[in-house]
Amino acid sequence: MSDPTEANGTAGSAEAAGPAQEGGGPGRHVRVVLVDDHRMFRTGVQAEIGQTGQTGVEVVGEAADVDQAVTVITATRPEVVLLDVHLPGGGGVEVLRRCAPLMGDTEQPVRFLALSVSDAAEDVIGVIRGGARGYVTKTITGADLVTSIFRVQEGDAVFSPRLAGFVLDAFASTDAPPVDEDLDRLTHREREVLRLIARGYAYKEIAKQLYISVKTVESHVSAVLRKLQLSNRHELTRWATARRLV
Repeated sequence: MSDPTEANGTAGSAEAAGPAQEGGGPGRHVRVVLVDDHRMFRTGVQAEIGQTGQTGVEVVGEAADVDQAVTVITATRPEVVLLDVHLPGGGGVEVLRRCAPLMGDTEQPVRFLALSVSDAAEDVIGVIRGGARGYVTKTITGADLVTSIFRVQEGDAVFSPRLAGFVLDAFASTDAPPVDEDLDRLTHREREVLRLIARGYAYKEIAKQLYISVKTVESHVSAVLRKLQLSNRHELTRWATARRLV
């Protein structure tokens, strides 16, 4: 995950366009929580879309990891959550799992819009299966993000253009690939550890990034190897690469 100055040119596009002023419309208002583990990115999004008088978007809370996100979302009950996919503590999917009762509230539902630098198939499918109403990448302009937020508030599904066709194929086509039963055996945390191991991270680096102990990392790796019937991290890396998880 990158800060605003690094996220595929997102910040440059937003600054060139100036503060977002489209999408809200006269009298429209939406309460939003920002969930992203990079403070600078949250600050950039807040500056871009959080001018409530112009955009109709009121940022009522922020969070940098899964536990913070669940606490803030539960306390503020926003209409829309902008959710990063990769977060310390279990990722965006874990936030969705723990907030499922709020999403299911018929009178005041909390809706989620994934906002990520990643356009990996696993990430998109994971959060949509988890209950997110859409998925946009950080190349989106401020005005388009405001429009997407209001559409999600209204119950629409929103995707970045290059992801829309993929999502339709994955969820609507009878030729869609079957669920990966091996991958589904893993917990969300085990998938996080698997991905980082496959990217060449050392145990200490994984522990630091996920805010867990080295011993806990070792336990997760052992569980992954056992569940996938693999012998070592080299086989694990090949397995993950074959499934385009890296």
